[in-house]
Amino acid sequence: MRAVLFAGDGEVRVDAVSDPGIEDATDAVVRVRRAAICGTDLHAVAHSAQLPRGFVLGHEFVGEIVDAGSGVLGHRIGDMVVGADYTACGNCWWCRRGDHWECAERRFFGTGSAFGPPLAGAQAELVRVPYADTVLRAVPDGIGLDAAVFLGDTLATGYAAVRRAGFRPGDTVAVVGGGPVGQLTSLAAQACGAGVVVLVEPVETRRALAAAQGALGTDPDDARALVDLVTDGRGADAVVDAIGGPRGLETAFGLVRRRGAVVSVGVHTDATGPLPAARAFADELSLRFVIGNLMRDADELIGLVRSGAIDPTVVATESVPLDDAPNAYRRMAERRTLKSLIAL
Repeated sequence: MRAVLFAGDGEVRVDAVSDPGIEDATDAVVRVRRAAICGTDLHAVAHSAQLPRGFVLGHEFVGEIVDAGSGVLGHRIGDMVVGADYTACGNCWWCRRGDHWECAERRFFGTGSAFGPPLAGAQAELVRVPYADTVLRAVPDGIGLDAAVFLGDTLATGYAAVRRAGFRPGDTVAVVGGGPVGQLTSLAAQACGAGVVVLVEPVETRRALAAAQGALGTDPDDARALVDLVTDGRGADAVVDAIGGPRGLETAFGLVRRRGAVVSVGVHTDATGPLPAARAFADELSLRFVIGNLMRDADELIGLVRSGAIDPTVVATESVPLDDAPNAYRRMAERRTLKSLIAL
């Protein structure tokens, strides 16, 4: 089969590799119909200490089951399915609580050993899926492939942030970062009852997209003034950091009100980070981190998309064939595109 591979030195290439097969009874093999390029992919390629050359990339995918082990009971060959971006056994104490990320069997597709034992990715014609009954969800009628591919990570992450924020209907929510996750967090917040959503983003075209989808877009320099305007000076009830790292958290803490919540879904790689502990204590602030989870939230995510409450395809800038994936990676890294889909 052909797949997108890490080529070293921050580059990717498309080349032929061996077809995956069933290795365990709970495996399925999926013929990929849509894959997506994610900011996590860009990060893995740029910071590649745990990503070997020749490794198959990608963790967002939807496709058709073409083979299944004898232990796969919930899916059949021919089913159209979407995959979570990482695996979990589905049976341990953590999984039974809905905390699949903490499962000892976690393996993250397409990122080398960054988040557990390596597992070949899904920017490929075929992908092997361990624990298929847990990791895969059927794609129902009414959800197209271009929308379904977002369920496994980008939308799942935005939705998880909104639920973790715990805001009340009508509350003001600020989202720091207008990339794909930030944009879909904004949509999820609106769908879940936020009154005003303020999206903070330096790139004007991304602010314009957020505004077209119902949010108030603002440059970081003007963010606090806008938040004060819509909250009578209190600050946002909840702020979602969709950037990660010190800059995202510092911006989020600068926008949140007393007794408000900051939720971070951006990738953090630093061992330490900014925490205004004295203020957090005095103002009773909450700081939470969250990772998206299709395995836990599939029913809600599918319901929001199928009903039309959220259209995740608004962040899809382009759809390219597999052979054009390296150029799509470059365009996303240069911020010339927002989200690239790979059609196979």
